Amino acid sequence: MAAVAQRVWGALRARSPLLGLALRTSPRLLCVATQQQNTGQNLEDDQAQSHNEQKAEPTAAERMFTEEKAKLEEQLKEVTDKYKRALADAENVRQRSQKLVEEAKLYGIQSFCKDLLEVADILEKATESVPKEEIKDDNPHLKSLYEGLVMTEVQIQKVFRKHGLLRLNPVGAKFDPYEHEALFHAPMEGQEPGTIALVSKIGYKLHGRTLRPALVGVVKDA
Repeated sequence: MAAVAQRVWGALRARSPLLGLALRTSPRLLCVATQQQNTGQNLEDDQAQSHNEQKAEPTAAERMFTEEKAKLEEQLKEVTDKYKRALADAENVRQRSQKLVEEAKLYGIQSFCKDLLEVADILEKATESVPKEEIKDDNPHLKSLYEGLVMTEVQIQKVFRKHGLLRLNPVGAKFDPYEHEALFHAPMEGQEPGTIALVSKIGYKLHGRTLRPALVGVVKDA
């Protein structure tokens, strides 16, 4: 208490010499001033302690608000994730559908083309069966028939190319199991093993996809 009174006395004397003189002559006034300062300090200490307690221990409403906020944030995260997944699935379905539509446009005539290949084969065999030495001006009927067959064969091949159907006549090419079907393997002089020496039946590709493999004979090691 004496130390506190001494501090109060020093502070008051520094602020007002007259007030310090009065307090020095009246110890009662000095005691009252000391009690008031202690009361003020105690009040400030109580307020700081109360504030710290309120800050350290949140109320029930604050805890409920924090928990509800955490739940809502988790629900928002789940909904956002589901939304992104749904968008990705929808985009995948759209791309697959678009691919199927494009393939249907390209390969929708596949069965029809297969049937026409038989017609092209017959035309080719018909033109090959005509003896070349018999095609003369003095045999106009045979010559006209042959020329008609050739023109028909040329026109049908032109239509095939227009719709993406191309011939496969791979004589001398490397054997490809995706485009060729080997009927036999035989050694042949002057030809590299694994190459095609003979084409028994012409193959066809539709827009890069093998529609009918070429039937071939393949060279093997002697």
